[in-house]
Amino acid sequence: MMSLELETQRLLLQPILESQLNVLHSIFIDPYVRKYLCDDNVWSLQQVEQMLIKSQKLFNEKKFGLWFIKTKNQQEIIGFVGLWYFFDEDQPQLAYALLPQATKKGYATEAATKIIEYCFNELGYKYLLASCDQPNLESQKLAQRIGMREVEQKNVNSNLTLFFRIEKLGVAD
Repeated sequence: MMSLELETQRLLLQPILESQLNVLHSIFIDPYVRKYLCDDNVWSLQQVEQMLIKSQKLFNEKKFGLWFIKTKNQQEIIGFVGLWYFFDEDQPQLAYALLPQATKKGYATEAATKIIEYCFNELGYKYLLASCDQPNLESQKLAQRIGMREVEQKNVNSNLTLFFRIEKLGVAD
């Protein structure tokens, strides 16, 4: 069985465990994260717990879900990255969140790049999507840095949402 823990030069990506619910909740309710990830709503502990239960089910059945992003040197949890179903997609989208103190250091790029590799090399995906609200310039820049291109704009829950896509090299649509 393949390991679901992933590693980059500076980071460890570890599947989030039920015992880490409070840590995940603290990320979701951080004002910086909440602004773009949760439409500025404060999620209850129960909402995050439901998400964590779903993530563990996805890991068990499909080998993906949400991973904590942890720095190797400090062993500090600085956010999460993963694959998640947001709409009625055939396959999950790339998702991530970083705490404000971890931004502008290339961590999101490093973690997202590892997840893309995992999708193509381990899960056999031919492409990967990501989406973000139109005002979220940081996520748009990240998508471009990791080689994604904008493919669509849609109004979702009265927010203009941008969709990005990357193809596995050598594979056409």
